Amino acid sequence: MKMVYYCDECKKRPATVHITKIHNNKKTELHLCEECARKHQEIPFSFEPNFSIHKFLSGLLEGTPLEVPTLPSIQCPNCRLTYEQFSQIGRFGCSQCYHTFGERLDPLLRKIQGNSRHTGKVPRRAGGNMWIKREVERLRAELQAAVREEAYEKAAEIRDRIRELEQRLK
Repeated sequence: MKMVYYCDECKKRPATVHITKIHNNKKTELHLCEECARKHQEIPFSFEPNFSIHKFLSGLLEGTPLEVPTLPSIQCPNCRLTYEQFSQIGRFGCSQCYHTFGERLDPLLRKIQGNSRHTGKVPRRAGGNMWIKREVERLRAELQAAVREEAYEKAAEIRDRIRELEQRLK
């Protein structure tokens, strides 16, 4: 059964535009009808029926200070794609491009996903140690928050859980 949302602004028309923002690991959703979406200030793109991820990525590159001024124009040694060409088409020419343009991609990755390091999900069955390492990282952040909040009993529980997971890694 498909979920039907109504516009969060006018509360009258069905929402056809759904915006999900993730900022500091907090997810907010906004559901708008097309009419309200056109009026909405935060939407940085036009509503085209032919959505393309390549257009979206190249749009993110436009008008942003992604060029590092001290670096000369660079070109992928494998496919000969330049960074300027990448910023226009929004996709790489080959797998070597990621390594070639790596230093210049950090601001773009941070803008898109809030971090330049992938922290996606790993299946427990296949991930094994990777899952444990990520769980330890998550728990360490939780531990720091508990200490900041002076929730020392909770912090001690988290510390013990971290030690238990670290023993499993060994």
